[in-house]
Amino acid sequence: MTELFISAFITFFVVIDPPGCAPIYASLTGDASFAQRRNMAIRAVVVSALILAVFAIFGEQLLGALSISLDSFRIAGGIMLFMIALEMVFEKRTQRREDRAQEIIDQPEIEDVSIFPMAMPMIAGPGSIAAVMLLMSRSEDVESRLVIMGALGLVLLLTLIGLMLAGPLMRILGGNVEAVVTRLLGVLLGALAVQFVVDGLRGSF
Repeated sequence: MTELFISAFITFFVVIDPPGCAPIYASLTGDASFAQRRNMAIRAVVVSALILAVFAIFGEQLLGALSISLDSFRIAGGIMLFMIALEMVFEKRTQRREDRAQEIIDQPEIEDVSIFPMAMPMIAGPGSIAAVMLLMSRSEDVESRLVIMGALGLVLLLTLIGLMLAGPLMRILGGNVEAVVTRLLGVLLGALAVQFVVDGLRGSF
């Protein structure tokens, strides 16, 4: 169970990327008060947690309704996560997030960023939804599923802390440290994504 928790934690941490969300959130909420930043951070994490929980619990039934096998989803999800990993290694994902954040900043009438773009698609995006469904599909008992949900909860808690401390963290870490961490996490995610594809191919053939 310890290995499952560590594997799930690394997967969620890499895909949700709390260190990458923090600077984006800081730039989006630069003019907000501390109370406003805190409330939006809590709202963003709660909404994203609900979205991911729905896909974790009902994702398998959704695949069944669409006549999609779990092995096919493992292959597709693994490919999707691998593409995210490539973007992280070459910093394209960071650039896309920054561009999206700048679009929000350029529209001053949009003040509450908790739902969009923080909850969706930055925290509960396609990558994290695919990851939670893949991990839950690999667990065969209630205990394993609780371990996976515990790992997800811990990552979301770290994300909440990162969002609430976004400003001070950015002053301490700086852009160079964030870039190095993002690349290292991208390599780990790439290896995990390949394993998902291998498991899917083994199950299919």
